[in-house]
Amino acid sequence: MKNIIFIAFLLCNLNILFAQTTQADTNLYLFKKNDGAEYIGKLLSDDGREILILTEKLGKIFIPKSEINSIVVIKDKNSIVRGEFHSEGPFTTRHSFTTNALPIKKGENYAMVNLYGPEVHFAVTDHFNIGIMSTWIASPVAIAAKYTFPSNNPKVNFSIGTLMGTSGYLNNFSSLGGLHFGNLTYGDRKNNITFSAGYGYLLSAWDDPYEGPIISIAGIAKVGAKASFIFDSMFGSFKYGTYYTTTAFVIMPGMRFQTKENRALQVSLAGVATIETGDFVSFPLPMVSWFYKF
Repeated sequence: MKNIIFIAFLLCNLNILFAQTTQADTNLYLFKKNDGAEYIGKLLSDDGREILILTEKLGKIFIPKSEINSIVVIKDKNSIVRGEFHSEGPFTTRHSFTTNALPIKKGENYAMVNLYGPEVHFAVTDHFNIGIMSTWIASPVAIAAKYTFPSNNPKVNFSIGTLMGTSGYLNNFSSLGGLHFGNLTYGDRKNNITFSAGYGYLLSAWDDPYEGPIISIAGIAKVGAKASFIFDSMFGSFKYGTYYTTTAFVIMPGMRFQTKENRALQVSLAGVATIETGDFVSFPLPMVSWFYKF
């Protein structure tokens, strides 16, 4: 009997000692449920059937394990915006037409589908991505590539890129075009501004070439955990033949709504203006785009 009492006493002390030496889980987690609901908080307990979490907004919550889709450790607390988790993802490198100099991680491929056609981009490495874009009738078609240089300052990024295209079967592949550019981006994934400059041209077997410099100012501003203000612009002056010059302006503000980590919706309303031999022409260009990460 004394041996039994001694063993029980020893086990109790061992349990107390283990509880004192075991450190509590101080990680912050993103809990995603099957119905799409998300919670940010600490994991207090897990008995195999349900978990107990501590959230800042709602306090303690019990969630059955069968309702949990994923549990992810939040390594950067800056990714929490107004109590909601903001995923970086590949969409943060894109405006409407132009891109910024921020790199995307290898394997973070994405597609963008808009009113005039689809495009797909693949992250070959953490600093180099390539893509292909076209219209819904598969002509014209273009190939894009961008390389981001490693930077010691995470808020300053540089990149160079190129866009090469052909008219396709619409003009018997007789027209070629290109745009070669460089980007400077200041800021982080949530808020940044980008200055771009490049040279574009359009070559045709039937006409004189269009060619000239193009500059751009664009940016992203986070206005909520799931919404961002997007601004894009392009300004170019193109020489055509000996006497003709066309100046073009494109200004495109818009909003992007990212309700899920792997998809987003963007709505933009652009204004386009051209000046050629004294004639001024302007027209609106509404855009609706869907982003998909795969």
